[in-house]
Amino acid sequence: MAASLGVSYEGSEPLEILCDIAQAADAAGARTLWAASHLFLREPIASAAMMLANTRRLGAALMAMSPYTVHPVYATMAAATLDEWFPGRVQLCFGSGAPRDLESIGLAADKPLGALRESMTIARALLSGDRVSFAGERFEIKERRLVSGRHDIPIFLAASRPKMLELAGAEADGVLISAATSPAFINWASAHVRVGEQRNRRRIRKSALVYASIGEDGRTARDVLRRNLAFILRGEHHAQNLRLTGTSLDQAALTAAFAKENWAHIDTLVDDAVVANHSISGTPAEAKSMMTKYENVGLDEIVIAGVKSGASLAAVMSALR
Repeated sequence: MAASLGVSYEGSEPLEILCDIAQAADAAGARTLWAASHLFLREPIASAAMMLANTRRLGAALMAMSPYTVHPVYATMAAATLDEWFPGRVQLCFGSGAPRDLESIGLAADKPLGALRESMTIARALLSGDRVSFAGERFEIKERRLVSGRHDIPIFLAASRPKMLELAGAEADGVLISAATSPAFINWASAHVRVGEQRNRRRIRKSALVYASIGEDGRTARDVLRRNLAFILRGEHHAQNLRLTGTSLDQAALTAAFAKENWAHIDTLVDDAVVANHSISGTPAEAKSMMTKYENVGLDEIVIAGVKSGASLAAVMSALR
């Protein structure tokens, strides 16, 4: 069965662009719009509300709410409130947060496995509609319940490391795998998710963020994604992603180039091979071939990232369908 298509909004574009992308996604039959939670960009809860109000069928996922910046009770309240207005169209995704984002406000993601496990436990308990008492290592609740009652909201976990992937398989309803990951890395990640799935003898939904750009001129289409991929792949946690794919990329040089805003050097470091290995890009034929590789690793949803307008999203979805 072919993977469904979703789309992500990272928060850097104006809200009128979000509305344009959301309406194009709705018209093209996309499953979900994933609203990212990046510090200093546009806030995902308000963005999701606007998107839901301006579409008819498209779902919204709050992605990925970090317990280090947003208390899990508050994240659950937000998802429940959205679901009250737009029932059946909301998903809640937790994640530890981008390390450099957290560092920029003096925070660190200490003991992330415990923090994310507690976050999912709290969210699931509150969404049951029952009165909740919880005493964890990081969080506690003393006999409280959501005023809006029960909500059937899927809980996802953003994960890229083995133990977090196993936690997703064991306790989440779905896993979200980071952008710029290759089919080889997703296959490796899915094996760790299955370890967790086997504990509870169930299968969870598997989604991955994939940058996409398609055009008749393949080089021009790839150029659109170089800096997006550079921003993601400079992270140390992507070393395994690069290694499994056989991608040659100097992460230290890439980080230094970003610090100096040396965009020309960044474009040189992220060559055509890097783009081809870590995105769906190029001519329609090249993109379709890469799409097949992502589908063949068992994803349920391919979440298109990096689009800048409704027209570009419509073109990507049309080519991939």
